[in-house]
Amino acid sequence: MPMIAYTISTTDKDLREIMALQKSNLPDNLSEEEMQKQGFVTVVHRYEDLKKMNGIEQSIIAKDNDRIIAYLLAMTEQSKTDIPVLVPMFELFRQIAWRGKPVSAWRYLVVGQVCVDKDYRGQGILDECYAAYKQHFKDKYDFAITEIATKNGRSVNAHKRVGFTEIHRYTAPDGEEWSVVLWDWKEQRA
Repeated sequence: MPMIAYTISTTDKDLREIMALQKSNLPDNLSEEEMQKQGFVTVVHRYEDLKKMNGIEQSIIAKDNDRIIAYLLAMTEQSKTDIPVLVPMFELFRQIAWRGKPVSAWRYLVVGQVCVDKDYRGQGILDECYAAYKQHFKDKYDFAITEIATKNGRSVNAHKRVGFTEIHRYTAPDGEEWSVVLWDWKEQRA
C-alpha cells in the first residue's frame, strides 16, 4: 500500500505535474469507454493560469513518493477572466441562488478541477483530497462549488459521496448538460 501525502501545491514542479496528469485525462487522450468508466477532465489550464491561480489559493495535491497522483484545483472569482471557458460559470453564479442569496454573494471557492491518476482510483484518495481541501479552506469560505458534465457519471457520483448537492442544472449552447454542485461547509461545522 503506497504512503500518500496530502498537501498543497507550492512549486513549479507541482504545477507541471498537475498539467501532465490533466493532459492524460482529457477526452482527446481517452477512449469513449475510458471516459464512461473512469471519467475525464474538460478544461485545459495553461501553466501561466495555474501559476496565477496557485498564487491566490494553493491547490490540494496527493503525492506518492514525491509524484503527484491527484489534485483539486482551488479557484476564486479573481481568476474568472483568466480561463475564458469558465467565465459563463462565474456569470451563472450571479443568477442562481443558494439559501436565498445569489451564489456570488457568498464567500465561495470553486473546485477548478479534480483528477486522480488512473492507477490510484478506487482507493479513497479523492475523499482524502476533499477532506484536506475542506480542512484547508473551511474557515475562509462558506462552501466549495463546481460544475460537472452530467455525462461524467463517475465524477457526479464521487461528488455526491463527498457531500456535494446539486443546486442547478443547465444545458450549454453546445448541447452539453451540466450540474452545478455545492458542498456546504457552514452547515457541517455546527
